[in-house]
Amino acid sequence: MTGETPFIDTARSVIRIEAEALVTLADSLDDSFRAGIDLLLAAKGRVIVTGIGKSGHIANKIAATLASTGTPAQFVHPAEASHGDLGMVTRDDVILAISNSGEAPELANMIAYARRFDIPLVGITKAPGSALGSQCDVVLRLPDLGEACGTGIVPTSSTTMTLAMGDALAVALMRHRAFTAEHFRDFHPGGKLGALLTRVHDLMHTGDAMPLVGVETPMQDALIEISQKGFGVVGVTDADGTLAGIITDGDLRRHMSDKLLHLKAQDVMTTSPRTIDPGILAQEAVGIMNGQDGGRSVTCLFVTDPDKTDAPLGLIHIHDCLRVGLG
Repeated sequence: MTGETPFIDTARSVIRIEAEALVTLADSLDDSFRAGIDLLLAAKGRVIVTGIGKSGHIANKIAATLASTGTPAQFVHPAEASHGDLGMVTRDDVILAISNSGEAPELANMIAYARRFDIPLVGITKAPGSALGSQCDVVLRLPDLGEACGTGIVPTSSTTMTLAMGDALAVALMRHRAFTAEHFRDFHPGGKLGALLTRVHDLMHTGDAMPLVGVETPMQDALIEISQKGFGVVGVTDADGTLAGIITDGDLRRHMSDKLLHLKAQDVMTTSPRTIDPGILAQEAVGIMNGQDGGRSVTCLFVTDPDKTDAPLGLIHIHDCLRVGLG
């Protein structure tokens, strides 16, 4: 398209300037970062993240990232704090205040409150000697670089570095707390992330919901169990509770005759059925049901306990996975 190149050149220039700023930030980190981490870890309460303008938007995101990765955090708007929201801040908290210049007047009351009640104060700013920086217990200094806009008036490189600093804090804290994907799933039960981290035991049908019969069960009763449970399959167990086989629609078709109702479950079942462990990700179960492991596509799998002679623990159906956004 005619005229496209100048726009692309501008975009590439902005991205490269911001990328270079991030490299400079990474190289500039020193013992103050460790001191900041120590203060955040020592907090018995929450990390109160605050900032105004573009720094406020970044602060809000940092608070959300901290909270979702195992560090209790809350964004408090500095202007609202001056009108009552300071009551959200306790002496057990630590304040993470963000201001590129360090001179945002809206932060004055938050800073004064922190000093009055001896609340630890960590600042992210390019100016350690500023109104904010001079009052902080720890200053996480941003390199004093030009903005990517070229005029110095649009927060671009500075906000990118601030966001990266927040991510660095969150991930460092997360690793120190040994925060796992399982913990992450607890904080993200909804959406695609929650679905991808869901495990089979979270979705499987258990107890009386499982379609099960014994090997000696007459096929008349087995058919009733298939119909009542509604999964189109029934598991067949030995006397010791082991899953000996399953009966599917295909098995019924293969044995369809006037003799079917005179047979027992063990006469019709498919032995050695594919099963699945309760601890694996449901996404992996979808792959198995879709035949991605080289097997035949199926609509459901019995979940068994490998530590207890493969006793059936539950049943997972493809519809259970589709319902939470997998598939």
